Amino acid sequence: MIKRTLYFGNPSKLCLRDEQMLIELKTDPPASQTVPIEDLGLVVLDHPQISITHGLMEALAENNTSVLFTDKKHMPQAIVLPMSAHTTYTENVRIQLEASEPLKKQLWKQTIQAKIANQAALLKSLNRPWESTYALIDKVGSGDPANIEGRAAAVYWKYLFGETIDDFTRGRDDAAPNNLLNYGYAILRSTIARNLIGSGLLVLSGIHHKNKYNPFCLADDIMEPYRPYVDKIVLSIMGDYPSGVPEDITKEMKIKLLSIPALDVVIEGKQSPLMVASQRTTASLMRCFEGECRKILYPEL
Repeated sequence: MIKRTLYFGNPSKLCLRDEQMLIELKTDPPASQTVPIEDLGLVVLDHPQISITHGLMEALAENNTSVLFTDKKHMPQAIVLPMSAHTTYTENVRIQLEASEPLKKQLWKQTIQAKIANQAALLKSLNRPWESTYALIDKVGSGDPANIEGRAAAVYWKYLFGETIDDFTRGRDDAAPNNLLNYGYAILRSTIARNLIGSGLLVLSGIHHKNKYNPFCLADDIMEPYRPYVDKIVLSIMGDYPSGVPEDITKEMKIKLLSIPALDVVIEGKQSPLMVASQRTTASLMRCFEGECRKILYPEL
């Protein structure tokens, strides 16, 4: 069953009652409703006048539900994840940390090849030049020492927005639609991180990303082939603003971006929501660490 994403953008109080989330809206007149904890996969808190109780946070953690907090600009700022959500978490982490460098380099190669393939597929679906991107797939070596990922990205971003944006620069603090990309990637990151923990993996230990300031290295690795799905949604949002995307993300934009966990994706011919499909991806990664298989299951756009 796909887990629900709940977004809160107004003053409210969230607490636990009878094993359910009790939502008390600070409206006039006040209103309230309950939601089963087991139905929740991601909760987004986007207002300074939201209060949430310790009991509810504990219940969400036990259910492996991610909680995402935004900053004063309404951009995702922090993710709260459970310490573990798997019965053999300690053993799985030991296996993960003992994985050999050659194995991790091969897994990174697969990841980048899947990412480039999906980037090329998206360009092709938009009737934009895609052949040069696709041709780079076979050039990716173990560990991608030649940074083919970067070369593919340069071509991809050049053509993705067509004639809508001249000289687009992808960067966290650059102009729109980077704001939409940042928001969407944060939702994707939360979803992948949640499923990595559910598969008994340590999110901070990546197969490629290594940054002492980044506690989500593995999530940032595994989300790479899923990024084009976010890019596709951003393109659809841009179509609603022919004169240019505003710097402030509207409620309508957030609704579309928050649908990312429910997007239909295909892995090995089987279609399922992204949240469910990424569970297959993270489970296959654990099997690779255990030596039971050699391939991570990634989606094909």
